[in-house]
Amino acid sequence: MEQIHQKFNPYAIARESIYAKKGMVATSQPLAAEAGLEILKKGGNAIDAAIATAACLTVVEPTSNGIGGDAFALVWTKGELHGLNGSGRSPEHISIEAVKEKGYDTIPQFGWIPVTVPGVPKAWAELSRRFGKLSLKETLQPAIEYAREGFPVSPILARFWKKAYQMYQKEEGYDFAAWFETFAPDGRAPKVGEIWKSADHAATLEAIAETDAASFYEGELADKIARASEEAGGFLTKTDLEKHETEWVTPIKVNYRGYDIWEIPPNGQGIIALKALNILKGYSMTAKESVDTYHKQMEAMKLAFEDGKRHITEEIQMHYTTKQLLSEKYAASRRALIGEEAILPNAGDPAGSGTVYLATADEEGNMVSFIQSNYKGFGSGVVIPGTGIAMQNRGWDFSMDETHVNVLAGGKRTYHTIIPGFITKDNDAIGPFGVMGGFMQPQGHVQVVMNTIDFGLHPQAALDAPRWQWLKEKRIEVEHRFPYTIAQELRQKGHDIHIQLEPNSFGRGQIIWRSPETGVLSGGTESRADGHIAVW
Repeated sequence: MEQIHQKFNPYAIARESIYAKKGMVATSQPLAAEAGLEILKKGGNAIDAAIATAACLTVVEPTSNGIGGDAFALVWTKGELHGLNGSGRSPEHISIEAVKEKGYDTIPQFGWIPVTVPGVPKAWAELSRRFGKLSLKETLQPAIEYAREGFPVSPILARFWKKAYQMYQKEEGYDFAAWFETFAPDGRAPKVGEIWKSADHAATLEAIAETDAASFYEGELADKIARASEEAGGFLTKTDLEKHETEWVTPIKVNYRGYDIWEIPPNGQGIIALKALNILKGYSMTAKESVDTYHKQMEAMKLAFEDGKRHITEEIQMHYTTKQLLSEKYAASRRALIGEEAILPNAGDPAGSGTVYLATADEEGNMVSFIQSNYKGFGSGVVIPGTGIAMQNRGWDFSMDETHVNVLAGGKRTYHTIIPGFITKDNDAIGPFGVMGGFMQPQGHVQVVMNTIDFGLHPQAALDAPRWQWLKEKRIEVEHRFPYTIAQELRQKGHDIHIQLEPNSFGRGQIIWRSPETGVLSGGTESRADGHIAVW
């Protein structure tokens, strides 16, 4: 990938790629990235830095993630890639019948019904236990300090915070009192540059750090969560928390033009990105700004999503194996469906979300691709009193259709949108990448991979390039910087093209590549967010 490091960025918004030798941390908040770098300089490795950055993000970007969310990671260490599934299960006693008895025909977005067991705290602890050099107490210390002492709110964060505040104000039928007390203590969302802090959040992080997350699943924090659920008529119990386990999984891959592209296996949707790449590798892609290139990308993505929304759930309950869905024969059969006109697939209706992604690397060769989320914005709107914990609404993705593979059931992991990515070549690590943002994520992965491998763009250029997103049927949204003439020609092919002025509709990504020849790190960060790369 050496040639990628040298290529000019034709899509530059603010900067070129960043280079370093000893260490690199890339994420959507400068304070969190710098906290990760601080841990590296204290003797921690890339895994420690990832934990520190992730913990800080629960404080300095609460609009997208939190202690009460889920996490996934791909960890490269000692020449091997490891996968971590830190997603939680639905409450043991929830069921379609029980939800209907509460007056719902579909899973609601807010309240206790969509709340699943949070996986974030145990994911941090497990990463630290297996691969970290420092204690969890040391890696969580920067986050604890930011929560207790406060931090100045950044511009894009302030905008999302205000949107969430206005949404909760308008939503009826739910108790958001604890959310307003925690995240809008002055009766409004904090403004740009204002200091926000949460002593409760700091105390919770301390309890997690001092007990290696045991307090969250078995101790005092678990008691508080279970009590809040019971008082509100929720399904989540302390037993559900006690049963939670983080799972080490074997990452899945496809080979794309000599590079191995890796994702976490289902219940994550990373397989959708791999399916699309499996289809697209059957074509020769040399010109990026080409109607034919965009057309084939969009058609492949639609076909991959049709399969994903139909088949993905907890892997043990899927009707087809990952091997079957990623077979060359099946990819060829799906590729044969792509013609000159836009097709109308039978797929779900993707929705937005709130997620954070980070990438880290150190001088020893360790690299981490890490993602965590509360799903939609702050999550369910449920905040556990006295803790600062905002609970995720991941169960919102369950189906109430008893014939659907992702049907709601007790003790089950749902279809999961958050996916970390990683690239290797000839058993050498190239590096971590990710594009957060609900159902945009596999689409962002495909676009970043192709920008890098097919079109030779360096990390910042690969991220800055105008993005597109398939939503449903033939509807495609493109960024306002997307080439207008190509958009017009795509319409002539039958695509329902719409220009979207909101840049954050297209995800937010990070990239770190390592040169196999020199070991030099090259990174890009999201220009559509308050992105930052901390380097050493």
